[in-house]
Amino acid sequence: MSTAIILLAAGSSSRLGEPKQLLPYQGQTLLRRAAETAVAAAAGASVVVVTGALHEELLPELAGLPVQVVRCQSWQLGMGASLKTGLHLLQATTPVLGAIIVMLCDQPFVTPALLQQLAITHESTGQPIVAAEYGGVRGVPVLFGSEALPLLGTLPDNAGASQFLKKHPQLVATVPFPEGAIDVDTPEQYAALLVK
Repeated sequence: MSTAIILLAAGSSSRLGEPKQLLPYQGQTLLRRAAETAVAAAAGASVVVVTGALHEELLPELAGLPVQVVRCQSWQLGMGASLKTGLHLLQATTPVLGAIIVMLCDQPFVTPALLQQLAITHESTGQPIVAAEYGGVRGVPVLFGSEALPLLGTLPDNAGASQFLKKHPQLVATVPFPEGAIDVDTPEQYAALLVK
């Protein structure tokens, strides 16, 4: 059964002061890079990109990619709201929904191989959830098996995936991803990324 992917790109980047989705890195915006990674890893399965604060501005970055785009009208409530928006679209458009992977656009070192490793670990361990692990925490990207999707639907709007993982630690297997600690929330983090 294939693994669908939800790429969350709904935030307003308030701490950064400009849309992080459109920041250039190695010749592409962070959003385009993440979307291409998702499409490569999905290998024909559904990829849903959830927008929010910005919608029209992001669409050109997704042009030509086999993705579905949905706008979360309540994006400002938090990551949980965006995640459930993407999940609802997948449930409405995919006859048999297997596992899904949730990823963000501000982790530039996520690769198709990492996303595929989440799926391999899910199959080999039988654990319903497989999270990336970095800096002593479990976080995104994270895979939710079909048996975990009903739980995911109960996620509060203002909660992120990491909160969910802390609540259900016994359900979680992990894949090491030290570069996951590198994301882009502030101008300083973006400046540090550019010199890597």
